[in-house]
Amino acid sequence: MKKQLTYIAAAFLFSGMVSAQKIDINAMPKPGPTPAINIAKPKTFQLKNGLTVMVVENNKLPRVNMSLSMDRQPYYEGAVTGVSEIMADQLGNGTTTLSKDEFNKKVDFLGANLNFSSAGASSNSLSKYFPEILTLMSDAIINPKFSADEIKNSKDRAIEGLKSEEKNASSIAGKVSNALTYGKNTSRGEFESVESINKIQLADVQNIYQKYYAPDNAYLVIVGDVKFDQVKPMVEKAFGNWKKANTKFAALEPASNVAKTEINVVDVPSAVQSVVSVGNINTLKMKDANYFPATIANYILGGGGEARLFMNLREKNGFTYGAYSSMSPSKYSPEFSAEASVRNEVTDKAVVEFMKELNGISTIKPEELANAKAKLKGSFIMSLEQPATIARFAVSQKIQDLPADFYTNYLKSIDKVTAADVSNAVKATILPNQSRIFIAGKASDISEGLEKLGYPVKYFDKEANPVAKPTVQKVDANVSVASIADKYISAIGGKANLTKISSYTMNASMSMQGQNIDFKTIKAQGGKESTIVSMMGQTMQKQVFDGKTGYSEQMGKKIDMKPEQIAEKQKNTELFEELGFAKLTDYKVAGIEKIAGEDSYAVKGGDTTYYYSVKTGLKTGETKTVKAQGQEMSIPTTFSNYKDVNGVKMPYTISVNQMGMDMTMEVKSYEVNQAKDSDFK
Repeated sequence: MKKQLTYIAAAFLFSGMVSAQKIDINAMPKPGPTPAINIAKPKTFQLKNGLTVMVVENNKLPRVNMSLSMDRQPYYEGAVTGVSEIMADQLGNGTTTLSKDEFNKKVDFLGANLNFSSAGASSNSLSKYFPEILTLMSDAIINPKFSADEIKNSKDRAIEGLKSEEKNASSIAGKVSNALTYGKNTSRGEFESVESINKIQLADVQNIYQKYYAPDNAYLVIVGDVKFDQVKPMVEKAFGNWKKANTKFAALEPASNVAKTEINVVDVPSAVQSVVSVGNINTLKMKDANYFPATIANYILGGGGEARLFMNLREKNGFTYGAYSSMSPSKYSPEFSAEASVRNEVTDKAVVEFMKELNGISTIKPEELANAKAKLKGSFIMSLEQPATIARFAVSQKIQDLPADFYTNYLKSIDKVTAADVSNAVKATILPNQSRIFIAGKASDISEGLEKLGYPVKYFDKEANPVAKPTVQKVDANVSVASIADKYISAIGGKANLTKISSYTMNASMSMQGQNIDFKTIKAQGGKESTIVSMMGQTMQKQVFDGKTGYSEQMGKKIDMKPEQIAEKQKNTELFEELGFAKLTDYKVAGIEKIAGEDSYAVKGGDTTYYYSVKTGLKTGETKTVKAQGQEMSIPTTFSNYKDVNGVKMPYTISVNQMGMDMTMEVKSYEVNQAKDSDFK
């Protein structure tokens, strides 16, 4: 009883304190005073070959991080564009003293991470294994073993990657917008192609290594549980024999913004979303007075989920899943960019909202400024917990020629920024009247709306070459939904053969991030359908419809189909949908489009558009519109590699694009007339 009275008394005391202080539990807590920052300064020395070494002793954890970076301007690769990445892929593939297997076994045995790029290297290891990792890193860098066989393997992987991105609007947008900004035949605008990768030979890899992978203007930062006096002789021994290249760089090719804002469109016929980016180049450097005001302006405009672009394009208008901006004060390519992926039908409206926000960012509210300062300061303080941050700061200070107290005074510099400072910085870095509005998307769907916005509209192909405006092909008056369906039915085997099949089972698989995912789809007359997605023998997802009702199940959670979903499935219960097209009066021919490079008739029906080759009649793809998280999303699928199955041609390669990612299923087998009623339970 005594304890209970004590608790009651404490509760009354607490409530009294709350009342006295008038605390509003719904109000955001006010930030405290800006804390003083004490950033460890590296101890520095330089080798005769030009390699600058910076060591930061941090004994909190028994780990050591190494980061090697090279301060060099972009260089032109020309006919063998991509050779630097192929070269970097060879590092760690063994050395002149260790085979590939021996090298990798040593790294794995030490439980370390060791990575290489075309501009440096990095590692993470326990401090007791640091000497071994240092030796392995230097051996890989100084004594690489370049072989024609390994280079061929790297080229094959690179080409496979390029081919997987051929229809990816985001990938196309990245390379073409860069080419238009800097020029496709320049060091900053060139891009890899299958042709350029194929041309790369052993001599090209050796040449690029000797000229550009060198200690001249390179920085090795070591952070962690080490002692400077012990590290210095180790590094001198490990990297002392790394030879300088003394490469002379040509002046960077000049680049400038457009005189007046224009829209650049590259046609991606298969795109169900438009990748929209608005950008310009500028002269912003980290040491400039405008750096902190520009950083704050960018945060308010597109720095996250509470920024203006996100709140406008996603929260207010529902055009996209996210809209963001970036301000890059790069030493060699400073630029501003804002971007989002939006539904085709709202591309023009999204451009209007982008430009509205870019034009309005010169004026900010006091609460926006205060919030941006608090968030940026908080992120900076949190970043100091990572050893890699200290390494990045140390290198940036050298490369960007920053004052010695730049990072020590980082928080104070943010505090000093005024609304007027932000306005002035915006005028020099965000240029809505001299920007490229770059769009990678389905031109036939978006060009009409874009050309009404008042900006010049120019069209380019996927290689950044100017082209005429893509035109929509007209469909002959004799072509109808019924005639398209009949041609398809004839192309795959004819109605007589189709009616012999009452069900089929498709077994397929795909590889994603090194994991195999298996698909089993069973379809039967009457609209019955079952799809099971599994990985490593475990069912990940299941969807079943027995002709009258159905459900989906994922991670043990079962959700029944909604009445409208059931009604949509019951519209056409034919095993081969096209057999029922003639009865569906709301299905219409919507034109001719390029699907997987092939002219295809588009048949629009309900929430799905079906595509059929004009030449062969075979189905080339379909696009379904689904709703998820309050947003509409289109999921395109392409069909190819048709083979005979019991007298009927069936696709053995099925590619699905979801959230900008291409996923290709390879069919292992089809089984005909084997389905049972229990398959749809």
